[in-house]
Amino acid sequence: MFLSIRNFFAPPAPIERLPDDQIKRLYPRYRWRIMESTFLGYGMFYLVRNNLSPVVKEMEGALHYNHSQIGDILALTAISYGLSKFLMGSVSDRSDPRKFMALALLLTACCNFAFGSVASFPIHLVLWSLNGFIQGMGWPPCGRSMGHWFSESERGLTFSIWNTSHNVGGGIAGYLASWAVYTYGGWQYAFYLPGALAAVGAVYLFLRLRDTPQSVGLPPVEEYRNDYPNGGQDQDSLERTLTAKELFFDKVLTNKLVWLLAIANFFAYITRYSMLDWGPTYLREIKGATLQQGGLAVLVNQFGGIPSTIFLGWVSDKAGGRRGMVAALCMVPIFGAFATIMFTPEGYLWFDMVMLAVIGLFIYPVINLITIAALDVVSKKAIGTAAGFIGLFGYIGRTVQAKGFGWAADYYTDLFGQETAWDIVFYTILASAAIAGVLLAVTWNARPKA
Repeated sequence: MFLSIRNFFAPPAPIERLPDDQIKRLYPRYRWRIMESTFLGYGMFYLVRNNLSPVVKEMEGALHYNHSQIGDILALTAISYGLSKFLMGSVSDRSDPRKFMALALLLTACCNFAFGSVASFPIHLVLWSLNGFIQGMGWPPCGRSMGHWFSESERGLTFSIWNTSHNVGGGIAGYLASWAVYTYGGWQYAFYLPGALAAVGAVYLFLRLRDTPQSVGLPPVEEYRNDYPNGGQDQDSLERTLTAKELFFDKVLTNKLVWLLAIANFFAYITRYSMLDWGPTYLREIKGATLQQGGLAVLVNQFGGIPSTIFLGWVSDKAGGRRGMVAALCMVPIFGAFATIMFTPEGYLWFDMVMLAVIGLFIYPVINLITIAALDVVSKKAIGTAAGFIGLFGYIGRTVQAKGFGWAADYYTDLFGQETAWDIVFYTILASAAIAGVLLAVTWNARPKA
């Protein structure tokens, strides 16, 4: 059975090379096709992943859950996602992304349908954890596809353009979930409607996505762009499929810079997901926001990162690949925006929204650049594995944040009151942002190994 599954996911064999005139005509079309399908496909993953946080209060009211229980769901989901991204990264590096990603999106849609159809905390815990594990299959095939179709010298810009897909999907997810509940009258619709859209997206991916250039009769991207790392040395190794040992040990686990970036990612993810997981709840409990305004907060935060992720990715290319320098500088306004939200009194929700946009404007370039910095020092054949390792640390951070902040909001509310409890949460966010900034500053002068 294992061999059958592995054979199903195995990448297609290279086909006979096309004539030069067809290569010149088809290569740009296929590059656009890969960018388009991975962008839309990965955005759809977020529709069935970021749709829980905006409807926390509705679920708590209907199902009598508390913040700590919601934190349990978010925490287990985060750790299952991180583990999956790490483990599935190496599987994806040796799989056909078309089948791998399409099946994952279909399965996560099924998890959403099931989640909305039950009203049991233990089942919800299992289903959303399973959803997190399946979600971990979404990024690696995208990274593999982008790595094979776009060369190292254009990685900062092209990866940054693609990376905004999660801002688009994540931003729409929050508002879509809130709109579905408001329109149809039940928290379940926050899972039914996105699930239906994801099922359609799975079919689209299966029809549209493709594997490597060689699988459609085109040469490797380095040959197409005359852009070989290391001056053209070891060209054959760029296309050789690496073993699991080479992926994990030779390329990732023995690399000190990858470890440093992974630890920085831990604290950056606490900063990133604090407002995605708890922002709508915080604004509704402390700042008087409505259900739809809470969903709008997620959209503002996500969409704020779109132009800056692309621009700062391009800047990092122009700065000689110094991703750490750009990312470290981004942490300064993030720290300031969180502090501003914390000390802004109720009644200035519009100003809170502006600060959320500022956080999104700078936190998403940080997450993007941390991953690209890791990819700069490993082979394109190990992109999924490296990103999975970095992502594992990030989602351990999200796990700590999700459970810790949910527990703190309940525990310290009983002791000191709701406002003080949320102040404690915010001080933790500020500390995490500061630590991430310091760690990234250590990589200030790091550049691509080529």
